[in-house]
Amino acid sequence: MTVPVAKPIAVWLFICASMVVAMMIIGAITRLTESGLSMVEWRPLIGTWPPTNSAEWQRVFDLYRQTSEYKLTNAGMSLAEFKTIFWWEFIHRLWGRLIGIAFVMPFLFFLLTKRIPGGYTPHLVALFLLGGLQGLIGWWMVKSGFVDRTDVSQYRLTVHLGMAFGILGYLLWLALRLIVPRTSVLAAPRRLAWGALATVSLTILAGGLVAGLNAGMTYNSWPLMDGDIVPAGVFELSPWWLNGVENVATVQFDHRLLAYVSVLMVLWLWLSVCRSAVTARARFAANIMAVIVVAQVTLGIATILLVVPLPLAVLHQVGAALLFSLTLWVTYELSG
Repeated sequence: MTVPVAKPIAVWLFICASMVVAMMIIGAITRLTESGLSMVEWRPLIGTWPPTNSAEWQRVFDLYRQTSEYKLTNAGMSLAEFKTIFWWEFIHRLWGRLIGIAFVMPFLFFLLTKRIPGGYTPHLVALFLLGGLQGLIGWWMVKSGFVDRTDVSQYRLTVHLGMAFGILGYLLWLALRLIVPRTSVLAAPRRLAWGALATVSLTILAGGLVAGLNAGMTYNSWPLMDGDIVPAGVFELSPWWLNGVENVATVQFDHRLLAYVSVLMVLWLWLSVCRSAVTARARFAANIMAVIVVAQVTLGIATILLVVPLPLAVLHQVGAALLFSLTLWVTYELSG
């Protein structure tokens, strides 16, 4: 594999990864503004253009007025108010299509010109299929909010979020393999790196449950939760395992606890890297990772204390993407 061949492909994959992060930001805004259920139809091929006249706007608004969200939460909403939430969901779906185009067109070019290094074509095909699956999961998630509820299922939201981070990690790992040489380092904290990456990933998934249940809107104190280390009622649902996915108190408590473990794991990894004979590149990545994890937990605390203001909540989503990406980078550097 020559650098001139590998570098353009790596740059393309990094661009796609940045577009996935942007998609996460748009998705967070869509969720926080309660815009996700505004588009009742799913037209992946002919739904690229928004309504262009008053009759079409009225048609899509009438469809929305048949949903549970409108009847139970937004009854009496004006057409002008509807347009505000419609645009965020429209941008979210449009950006997904743009990611598809940004991936497929260069992929076909590299494939037809035989520039893809050996062994990478199956990975790129897998990424394409995962992107298509993510679109289906997104619609599957949205459909859950149209029947007898005003929000999408927290389970489906978490699956959608997890798939987004899985695609992001896949893109970054392949791009790093193309341009960053693997260096075998004796006594490198490899297992710790993988453990930190797994813990960060689990914390992000727990955050998906928090978002899906609007759990950040309650227990808005820190470090205690309404005066208790462990809030009352964390085991009030039966069977017991439902508490971890449907009990607002338990879901937020679990996310907090996992966040604390993530901070400890990431800082432990950072100290281990500092004490190991690793490359300057790995040390640089670890230093940024340590800064981001401190910033991320600070943003999380501020978001809870201020009852989930939109700017802070979006920054918290950005922080999650950055922390995941940096931890993955460090893990890659130590896995030679």
